[in-house]
Amino acid sequence: MYVAVKGGERAILNSYRLLDEYRRGDPAVPELSLAQIREQMPLAVSRVMAEGSLHDPHLAALAIKQAAGDLIEAIFLLRAYRTTLPRFGYTVPLDTGTMQLRRRISSTYKDVPGGQVLGPTYDYTQRLLDFSLEAERVADPLPPAEVPLAAAMPRVTELLEREALIEPDLPAAGDPAPRDLTREPLTLPAERATRLQNLARADEGFLLSMGYSTQRGYGNSHPFAAEIRYGSAEVELFVEELGFAVTVGEIELTECQMVSQFSGNAEAGPRFTRGYGLVFGYGERKAMSMALADRAMRAEELGEAADAPANDVEFMLYHSDNVEASGFTQHLKLPHYVDFQANLELLRRLRAEREAAAPAPAAAAPQPAATQEETLA
Repeated sequence: MYVAVKGGERAILNSYRLLDEYRRGDPAVPELSLAQIREQMPLAVSRVMAEGSLHDPHLAALAIKQAAGDLIEAIFLLRAYRTTLPRFGYTVPLDTGTMQLRRRISSTYKDVPGGQVLGPTYDYTQRLLDFSLEAERVADPLPPAEVPLAAAMPRVTELLEREALIEPDLPAAGDPAPRDLTREPLTLPAERATRLQNLARADEGFLLSMGYSTQRGYGNSHPFAAEIRYGSAEVELFVEELGFAVTVGEIELTECQMVSQFSGNAEAGPRFTRGYGLVFGYGERKAMSMALADRAMRAEELGEAADAPANDVEFMLYHSDNVEASGFTQHLKLPHYVDFQANLELLRRLRAEREAAAPAPAAAAPQPAATQEETLA
């Protein structure tokens, strides 16, 4: 049964104050500003924007600060705020081929047209703690690039398309408008556009784990990173009164094109298949994991065995959302007094019935007296 608790509201208000105190830490230490979080924790900001489904570095930084660095809580905060925003319209589809690139690599072609652009990456660091950062040093400015990057670099997959060595990347039949999972619940079966939207805001850790599983044999996938791009792209909105699209802003994106395994049938010869990932901000690991998951969930439509966890569309889509998973897990902290008492009473009754039905233990048979020789032994 529920037990009346006095002072519950006061306890909750005190909890708020304790949380503020815990989040602030030692008052003698200068407080973090949103500008510091935004500029010096860009990867955390990128993840919160991507999984919060809202590209706004300032608000993402605010959410991180409010959540005391708990990124899943920050994602929850940003998603909740997003639901309060009005929608003015839909932008023109982004053309990632015209991105202003800061990083662009391919593991399939060494001399890729446009060149390999390493950009900012941890790939070549030694993963040793850099104690010089304790001194809060100022980084030396980089020299200007000797060769400016091309305004537009061709996608690596376009090279394969010219020889018909990769499946075509075509819109779905009838080109239906994609569903908006931020306003509509997920339903199955889900077309690829909906699946990709779900994966774009899915938990990075979950996708990383599932993508890793496909490479270890649970999905029979042998991918190549055809191309990974990071940079900024213009966002355009078509204005009916003007009759053309106008640029309304610029967003940072990370895109990953995976190519995997041969596929073919009587109509089409053997060719590579695709996996695709696109996320807000700088998030290569998330974009790569998304591409691996996308390819794994296409197993059935490509005529492959779909018996691995990553091939199960329902499992992947319904369990990849960290906000929903966190809420369902943490609801166990809420009062379950009635449920527990019901289970407790049932358990006591079953044990009592079992003990009552158990036969009485038989009397032990008398043992013969030991002989003198046995006693001495």
